[in-house]
Amino acid sequence: MEKNIKDFLKRKEINISAKTYFVDAMGGMAQGLFASLLVGTILSTIAKYIGLIGIPFFETLAHFLSEAGKMSSSISGAAIGVGVAAALKAPMLVMACAAAVGYFANAYPGSPYAAGPLGVFIAVIVAVEFGKAVSKETKVDILVTPLVTLGTGYLIAYLTCPAIAVAMFYLGNFINAATLLHPFLMGIVISVVVGIILTLPISSAAICASIGIAGIAGGAALAGCCAQMVGFAAASFKDNGWSGVVSQGIGTSMLQMPNIVRHPQIWIPATLASAITGPLATVVFNLECSKVSAGMGTCGLVGPIGCFSDMSASGTLDAKAWIGMLLVCIVAPAVLSWLFATVMRKLGFIKDGDMKLDK
Repeated sequence: MEKNIKDFLKRKEINISAKTYFVDAMGGMAQGLFASLLVGTILSTIAKYIGLIGIPFFETLAHFLSEAGKMSSSISGAAIGVGVAAALKAPMLVMACAAAVGYFANAYPGSPYAAGPLGVFIAVIVAVEFGKAVSKETKVDILVTPLVTLGTGYLIAYLTCPAIAVAMFYLGNFINAATLLHPFLMGIVISVVVGIILTLPISSAAICASIGIAGIAGGAALAGCCAQMVGFAAASFKDNGWSGVVSQGIGTSMLQMPNIVRHPQIWIPATLASAITGPLATVVFNLECSKVSAGMGTCGLVGPIGCFSDMSASGTLDAKAWIGMLLVCIVAPAVLSWLFATVMRKLGFIKDGDMKLDK
């Protein structure tokens, strides 16, 4: 037997820490969102335009993709549950139960509000940790582990999801409404804050999805994320070349975190760029984006695709929007960040190698 609780938790791989829950688990949450809600949205958008071709084969394909998209989106809670459980290194049986807990928490308490990703996140974390604690501790594990995992998860969802649902609903409405009333100021704030979160080892996509960010507020979030990713790719081109453009511009600016810890000033060019592109998105081009897409930036071009999908659905996708997406998501952050970084290099604030990515 273990000498104390610490030994027991270590054996069960239950690591109670901020990194475990706000970095690892939140990363799993983002993966689950991407694999379900985001992909479902993309499939539905593709189906919409394929169906316009008017040829029987493409109409059948469009119907299939549309149904696949709806189903993918509908199981986002279960996908988040699996993602979080995997991040927490849950045994297979616990992971399967986490899918059920996630599905339940995502839907409860239902109309008119739902707790969404944040409710799933909390319920699944508690359920998984309790499930891990009892896993394979009895001869009737096949019964005990599911009962404990599901029971704990459902109880936490029952106790927390109604309050979370209402809080997230009004917080999202407040942010979206405030951005409509003060698009310039809120454009700066949202773009800078969400962009910084994207580069930190925290999931900006999960946070945007939990809040329910939408409309031009989502456009500002998209601008900030793109500014960080494209901005670091451009600002560090001298150090990393084209491989850095791909890994940061289409991958993630999070790769720069070790360098930011050593040289915090290298964060300035991309952050200044986000303070400019945010208002461009909200005031000039009225770009719209919602939930997880808004927090993805140019990662796999998911952010621009989501913006295209949302503006297409709202009927606001025109030539101005296309120019805005190109300028705000790619051109402006690249040019601005490169200019700011060049000035800082000449002033000696940034030196060669400060943004060199680790091999």
